[in-house]
Amino acid sequence: MKMTNALTALGLCLGMGLVSAAAAADGYPDRPLRMVVPFPAGGATDLMARALAQGLGEKLGQSVVVENRGGAGGSIGAEAVATAAPDGYTLLYSTMGVLTINPSLYAKLRYDPQKSFAPVSLTNLTSNLLVVDPALKVDSVAALAELARQRPGELTFSSSGNGTTSHLAGEMFKSTAKVDIRHIPYKGTSGAINDFMAGRISMMIDTSSNFIEQVKQGKIKALGVTSRKRLAALPDVPSISETPGFESYEVSLWSGVLAPAGTPRPVIDRLNADIKSVMTSPQMVERMAGYGIQTTHSTPEEFSERIRADTQKWARIIDQSGARAD
Repeated sequence: MKMTNALTALGLCLGMGLVSAAAAADGYPDRPLRMVVPFPAGGATDLMARALAQGLGEKLGQSVVVENRGGAGGSIGAEAVATAAPDGYTLLYSTMGVLTINPSLYAKLRYDPQKSFAPVSLTNLTSNLLVVDPALKVDSVAALAELARQRPGELTFSSSGNGTTSHLAGEMFKSTAKVDIRHIPYKGTSGAINDFMAGRISMMIDTSSNFIEQVKQGKIKALGVTSRKRLAALPDVPSISETPGFESYEVSLWSGVLAPAGTPRPVIDRLNADIKSVMTSPQMVERMAGYGIQTTHSTPEEFSERIRADTQKWARIIDQSGARAD
């Protein structure tokens, strides 16, 4: 009899939990949402987040306010969301680095990328471009690698800082080509680009949107795209993986939306469906393509697996390069 009563009580508790979650979704949202961007305003990540927030707000019938909380490679903003109430009103718009690179780069994080969040959906795929100083007079990835072999330690590549994707993409190029190219880290993207554009740096591998117009104007030369797929904005620039010996080279950057762990699944599903609607709209697809950004969508499970797989990939590269956070 006692066992029967216990099972009945457990069933009631589970039922109440399901009813509570469903009720939360039925009334959701009834107030504005906050979308935390873990980087300062004005960058490519902020641009993408604000475009999504506007469209998502229209779908939800509530405003989605973007809050920039930069610092520690995105860790400060991520922590703020990880410790927020799991009610669907605080979201994280995260880049790949915050979730898959920081765990290997920082000795201590106050959040666990794979346990502190409930993935909602991927939203964007972004490629890096390998660009070079025209003075090098190389016109292909193979030619650049051969020049580096002839001049070990003489060529340089700049990045926005130790452990950033621009740094690690360069380290992956060095490892794949088996060449010695000096890394010059900067405190941010602008300084790295400015010195590269001034001819003081041999090459860079960074977000394509930073270079598309300069490439079109002939100010710099693009040798390759880091993703498997060529960019619609620069269709004549091959993928680096098209070069013999570089078939395994791939750096596909992504962004996506996450909620605090424990957010009710009905709320996650509502957000997922509305994000899909926004990111697949012709207006959004065209707008992002102009920046060299591909819009995308995923299930929460697909997003979770992407985080797991990329965390393992970047851990190996960081270990090989010896990279540490600035």
